[in-house]
Amino acid sequence: MLWRSGQLLRRFSTARVYYKNKLKLALIGQSLFGQEVYHNLRKQGHRVVGVFTVPDKDGKADPLALAAQKDGIPVFKFPRWRIKDKTIKEVIEAYRSVGAELNVLPFCTQFIPMDIIDGPKHGSIIYHPSILPRHRGASAINWTLIQGDKKAGFSIFWADNGLDTGPLLLQRECDVEPNDTVDALYNRFLFPEGIKAMAEAVQLIADGKAPRIPQSKEGATYEGIQKKENAKISWDQPAEALHNWIRGHDKVPGAWAETDTQVVTFYGSSLLDGSVPPGEPLAIKGAEKPGLVTKNGLVLFGNDGKMLVVKNIQFEDGRMIPASKYFSKGETCVVELTDEEKKVAQEIKAIWAGILSNVSAVEDSTDFFKSGASSMDVVRLVEGIRQKCGGLQLQNEDVYMATKFGDFIQVVVRKLRGEDQEEELVVDYVSKDINNMTLKMPYQCFINGQFVNAEDGQTYDTINPTDGSTICKVSYASVADVDKAVAAAKDAFENGEWGKMNARERGRLMYRLADLMEENQEELATIEAIDSGAVYTLALKTHIGMSVQTFRYFAGWCDKIQGSTIPINQARPNRNLTFTKKEPLGVCAIIIPWNYPLMMLAWKSAACLAAGNTLVLKPAQVTPLTALKFAELTAKAGFPKGVINIIPGSGGLAGQHLSEHPDIRKLGFTGSTAIGKQIMKSCAVSNLKKVSLELGGKSPLIIFSDCELDKAVRMVEEIKKMKIGDPLDRATDHGPQNHKAHLDKLLQYCEMGVKEGATLVYGGRQVPRPGFFMEPTVFTDVEDHMYLAKEESFGPIMVISKFKNGDIDGVLQQANNTEYGLASGVFTRDINKAMYVSEKLEAGTVFINTYNKTDVAAPFGGVKQSGFGKDLGEEALHEYLKTKAVTLEY
Repeated sequence: MLWRSGQLLRRFSTARVYYKNKLKLALIGQSLFGQEVYHNLRKQGHRVVGVFTVPDKDGKADPLALAAQKDGIPVFKFPRWRIKDKTIKEVIEAYRSVGAELNVLPFCTQFIPMDIIDGPKHGSIIYHPSILPRHRGASAINWTLIQGDKKAGFSIFWADNGLDTGPLLLQRECDVEPNDTVDALYNRFLFPEGIKAMAEAVQLIADGKAPRIPQSKEGATYEGIQKKENAKISWDQPAEALHNWIRGHDKVPGAWAETDTQVVTFYGSSLLDGSVPPGEPLAIKGAEKPGLVTKNGLVLFGNDGKMLVVKNIQFEDGRMIPASKYFSKGETCVVELTDEEKKVAQEIKAIWAGILSNVSAVEDSTDFFKSGASSMDVVRLVEGIRQKCGGLQLQNEDVYMATKFGDFIQVVVRKLRGEDQEEELVVDYVSKDINNMTLKMPYQCFINGQFVNAEDGQTYDTINPTDGSTICKVSYASVADVDKAVAAAKDAFENGEWGKMNARERGRLMYRLADLMEENQEELATIEAIDSGAVYTLALKTHIGMSVQTFRYFAGWCDKIQGSTIPINQARPNRNLTFTKKEPLGVCAIIIPWNYPLMMLAWKSAACLAAGNTLVLKPAQVTPLTALKFAELTAKAGFPKGVINIIPGSGGLAGQHLSEHPDIRKLGFTGSTAIGKQIMKSCAVSNLKKVSLELGGKSPLIIFSDCELDKAVRMVEEIKKMKIGDPLDRATDHGPQNHKAHLDKLLQYCEMGVKEGATLVYGGRQVPRPGFFMEPTVFTDVEDHMYLAKEESFGPIMVISKFKNGDIDGVLQQANNTEYGLASGVFTRDINKAMYVSEKLEAGTVFINTYNKTDVAAPFGGVKQSGFGKDLGEEALHEYLKTKAVTLEY
């Protein structure tokens, strides 16, 4: 009984502590922000004793008033608080009747008299959307963007008789993203964090811990309300300043300019890098150069020659269109509604009527905004239609683009029919009938979701190594194409759907891509065979099969990337929480080799995408075709434009520019050690981008006498029986080398071995037939000082050296006597010997009693001059992530 009494006492005590430091509040203000602050304060246990807000507009109550009325809180709606500088008697009596201890002003457009401000015990606090003392006044968010501030934020301050001049209670700040608009900044940070901070400020006051920090006079600014008449664009400015002016006025009041025929207002500005895109000129009064109407929007030019692009244009009659449709603005086709669609239209009309309560009847010509609707009503409309129309996903932009009811219904109907979807991917295939199928092979650069020719129109031949014939001509990417691809990837990461997508949706796209790769595996394997020389049966199982497995493996990782919590010393009497977050790096470049073209693509790009990055991938110049087919499949899988970009071309041009590009944050490379060193240098000098390198290897395989030695000898004998021939022939064991230059290099390698005294047991010659075929080759009696023992052949050449039986440390010294350290192996029946050798071998991977058995879950990568960083497994994810540590005090 005593224990139960104690338990009850503890519960009672906890309840008393919860309500100990809570205040009676008067909320003065309006808007959805005011409503959310109201809900949060009540949730925290404070008592709202009265709400003072604006009168109903067009018969509609403010959201704050609606919330308070629903909860039975006294609500007062005064059109004004004073007359001739004196507080209205009825107003002050009503205010005093509620007995507030603190006034909270989350957002208020009315002038509140000082006897009200100073009336309660704790005075009044106000939310202001800038980092005071900067940007005092009513257009603070606009001016934060207009003046190009790198930081935005808000202040909660104690009200005084000045204009936003009272002592500071708390402030919060955030980075301004390059393409933030007023809405974006407000919705991402100022709104959600402001709601939480208002509750925090009230609790600090309740606990007697709230500071009063005088505002600094240094850096103080005041800017007036931005109105339409003073939002005209002055064109004699750099592109960034023009961009800031336009986004600082987006959506209200809207930055505008004059064309030859009319006034137009610009929305959705972003900076544009790279070369000038093709488009139709649009003369703009006051601008030194005409704008360009392009497929991506209206391109504008600053006086510094740099560019920006605006997405939407609004005309004087209120109509808004995509800027790309400027010259076709009058060509909208009206669709006839079915009976079912007419029912939907009536339901939507009822939603419009509920919002536009002052309109007697909603007609096709009824304008949503001219009838009194506000930006808050846009959200109500979109959400209402989503509920009524089976989850139809409209965007706020759809309302702004079709403000009249008749036009809006046309937009809705087209969305219901699926007619609003982007045009189907256009692919100009090269077709070939081969391997009992018709191959359909893309051959152009894949940039921002489209197959396009290289900007300068250059192409090159990709060769079939089986017979030396040309498969097709492939676009030869220029520096300008690389810039476009990087710009597309950057925009997709920073502003596109990909950056906002949740992790499971990202995984769903990757699973879908893996399914499409599997559905098209025969075509992919055939392309791999004719473009790289891979034996078809091997390509089907390994090149393509493991690529599919890789994407499925990393798709499963998407929603399992986690940080951790870390216990740290507490700064008493406060408490601290420290945790880490794993975040994507941004735009990543991937450069892959000509062996295993699709598999090398998968090993790197799957981890990169799972981590949330976007990418620009350059396949080997001699094997571009499976990468371009892969690009087609990513579009079919639904990957947003710009997330994946493929640029065929040379390493010396496109690859080098990727390594130097300042907007790329990570480069993953597989290739030679010499090129890897050059890439690492370029990445360091340019912007210290993160690098992972999988480079050359000289992989030792140690065979001890206690293994099945006769089996190893038989394998050498079997080499002589291998069938060399067409990789599409199912009986072929060994196909051609990828290209003639590499074949010549291998033949020189063999000549060097013979010259140095190694014994050529078999092979070492080109096969006398068309194409780039070489006999499988075996050398014995190879000594440690020989070229064959030190340098990688990267071909079908086995180099055999002897070691003294039982001399484990001696053979380890031989195996490690190279600058490479990619893979290695040991065959022995003695497990202790095997484990000892695996510990001492200087290699990233060690195989025991097997060789080259890789799995998507096992990391692969080298040491020494074989590079650093890992492909595959969980470790590969970390190559494409950054860790952020966050510490908070509470």
